[in-house]
Formats: sequence, structure tokens, C-alpha cells
Amino acid sequence: MLLRPDYRGHGNSEGEPTGAYGSNGYAIDVLNAYSSLQKYKDVNPDKIGMWGHSLGGFLTLRAMVVNPDIKAGVIWAGVVGSYEDLFDRWRRRGALSGTPPVTPSRRGGSWRQTLSEQFGDPSENKAFWDSLSANSFLSDISGPIQLHHGTNDESVPYEFSETLKRQMIEAGKEVELYLYDNDDHNISQNFNIAANRSVEFFDKYLK
Repeated sequence: MLLRPDYRGHGNSEGEPTGAYGSNGYAIDVLNAYSSLQKYKDVNPDKIGMWGHSLGGFLTLRAMVVNPDIKAGVIWAGVVGSYEDLFDRWRRRGALSGTPPVTPSRRGGSWRQTLSEQFGDPSENKAFWDSLSANSFLSDISGPIQLHHGTNDESVPYEFSETLKRQMIEAGKEVELYLYDNDDHNISQNFNIAANRSVEFFDKYLK
């Protein structure tokens, strides 16, 4: 069974779209959807995983360090950098390796401005920004993760996935990473390969 939710304010969902990076609203919605799915009569509550792409990968990682019941996660082209990375090393286009932004990214600039005005930027208040990052809590992650990323991704740097793999290993957690040479944010050139690997991963840990 597959559940594909809309975030609040998106599609047919109620509420106002708040964004995910400066608000915990979307993460709360995903966790509530997971809890509801556990109660569905045709679902084995002990065998549920999560898959997320881009922003969905950000939310998958956050959910897995909060909810100990999520057994496995697959993340495609995920926004899985720390908040320091999101603040300083991420921009909407030109995310390719070797082209760091000269100035901090302004993607979703309002949350950066709001939080940095109140708490300082990462160079001024590292403890605060680390406390927002799922990467700081990988010792609590609920299960193995499989990562997929194209090296020609112009939306999210593939280094984010490489760094998360290293951090997972350092935390003693199970992780796989597949990089797809010259592929894009949607892994469109290797979509079937990535999809088959994702299904095999879920079969391994959820069946």
C-alpha cells in the first residue's frame, strides 16, 4: 500500500502552506499521516517506510530521527544538508559541485531572515542552527537509509547526500548512496534503475 500526502495548503489539503525549512508544520503533518497509516486495517504497523524527493527527503530525514517506528527510508535528491549548509551553501540553481554561492542562498529567504535576525546566522550561533538540523541527531535515526542523487542536479547539491552518508557511517547507521553521473534533480536518465533499487531496498527491510 502507498500513501502519498499533500502538505498543508497544497493540492486538496486544508491549511496554509508554511514551507518546511522555517516551520515544523509540514513535518508535523507527515508524522500525523504516518500515525494514521499505522491504524489503517490493511497496513502492518510494524512494516512502514518513507520515500521522499527533494523537500520530501528533508522531511523523511526529520521524521526518521523523531519517530522510532519508521523502519526504512529512501531519499532522492534530498535537501539533507545541515541548516548551516542550507543557509550558506544552497541556492536554487547553480548547485553543482565546485560552484558554491558567493553569498548565502536566498531560497526561502524569509525564514533565513526571520531566524537569523532573532538568533544570528550559523557563524554567530552554531548551537541554535545545529539544534534545528536532523543531521545532529542521527544517533536516533529509526532505520537504514538509501540515498540517490544526480551529479548534474542544479537544485540540490549532491554533496549533501555524500555528507549525509559519511555522517550516517560515523553514527554507526546503515546507509547506501547511489550517484548518477550527469543526471538531473529528478534522476530522469536513470529513473527506472533508481526506482528498482528503491523497491529492492524496501523489500529487504519491510517484507
